[in-house]
Amino acid sequence: MEKEIKPIDFRFIFKAIIENKKAFYYTLPIVFIVSSLIIISIPRGYSCEVKLAPETTSSGIGSIGALASSFGVNLANKLDNEDAISPELYPDLMNSIDFKVSLFPVKIQTKNKLIKTTYYDYLEKHQKYAWWFIPINYFKKVFSDKDSKPFDSSKKIDPFILTKKQKDIASLIEQKISCEVDKKTNVISIIVTDQDPLVCATMADSVKSRLQSFITDYRTNKAKIDLEYTKKLYVEAKSSYDKARQLYATFSDENQDLILESYKAKQEDLENEMQLKYNNYNSICQQLLAAKAKVQEKTPAFTTLQSASVPNKPSSPKRMLFVLAMLFLSFIITSIYSINKKQKQE
Repeated sequence: MEKEIKPIDFRFIFKAIIENKKAFYYTLPIVFIVSSLIIISIPRGYSCEVKLAPETTSSGIGSIGALASSFGVNLANKLDNEDAISPELYPDLMNSIDFKVSLFPVKIQTKNKLIKTTYYDYLEKHQKYAWWFIPINYFKKVFSDKDSKPFDSSKKIDPFILTKKQKDIASLIEQKISCEVDKKTNVISIIVTDQDPLVCATMADSVKSRLQSFITDYRTNKAKIDLEYTKKLYVEAKSSYDKARQLYATFSDENQDLILESYKAKQEDLENEMQLKYNNYNSICQQLLAAKAKVQEKTPAFTTLQSASVPNKPSSPKRMLFVLAMLFLSFIITSIYSINKKQKQE
C-alpha cells in the first residue's frame, strides 16, 4: 500500500518561525559577526592567467580529426606529434620537482615595493596566514629541522637532494601555480595565485618563459647536438685545409724556378691534396649551414593569446558570498529547529 504524500504546510512553517523569532534574533547576528571575523582573517588572494597557443604540426586526418576534436580528442597530436612531450603533458611537467625548483631564484617585488627578494624567500618569510595558523606555524618552527641551511640563490640546488623546508616550498608552489590544456585547441592556460598582485603577475610571466624555454630546449636538443658536432668537424676541416694550402704555397715559392719532374710531381700531389681538403671543407660548410637551419626549424613558436597583467581586484576569498552563505545556512538550521520544536509542542 502506497504511503500518502502529505503536502507541505507553509502556514505551519511560517507560524513556527514567527513563534521562535527570538532564536533568529540571536543566531543571525552571531553568525554574521563570527563569519565576518573568520573571512576577514583569511588573506586576500590575486590571480593572473596567461594563455599560450603552441606550434602544432599539420595533420592529414581531415574531417575525422574535426569530429574527434568535438569529443575532446585531438588525433593530430596522437598521430603527427613527433615529440615525447605533447601539450597534454605540460601540467605534469610543471608539477615536476625540477621545474618547481627552477622557480626558487626568481626575483620578485611586491606592489608596495617594501619586499624585494627571491620567490623562495618570499614564500618562506613573507606569507600571511589566518590567526588560527599562528600556533600551528609556531610549533612547526620549533620542531623544524634546525640543521637545514638557508636558501642561497647564488648556488644551484640539486632537485635530487632537497631539505624538508625546500620540499615544503615546492609543495606550496604547486598549490599556487596550475596549468590547464584545452584538448580541442591545445591552448595552454597558466594560472598563478598569490597574496600580492605584482608577485602574481611576475611569476605568471616567469612560468610562461620557463615553460617555453624548457620545451624549446627539449625540441632542439638533438639538432643542437648535431650542430655542435658539425662545428667540431668544421674546425678540423678548416685547420686541415689551411695546413695543406700553406704547405702547397711554401713548396711552390721555394721551388718556382726548378723544372725537375720530381718537383713538379710533388707540387701536383700537394695541389691535389689541397683540393681534396678544400672539397671536404666546403662540404662541411654546407653541412654547418644545414645544421643551423635545422635548429631554427626545430625551435617551436608560441603565440601569446593573453599576456600577464597585474590584477586590480582580489580573486579570493569571496567575502560577501561566504557571509551570505553562512547566514542562509544558519537560517535554514534555525528554521528546522523551530519546526521540530513546534511539532513537539503539538
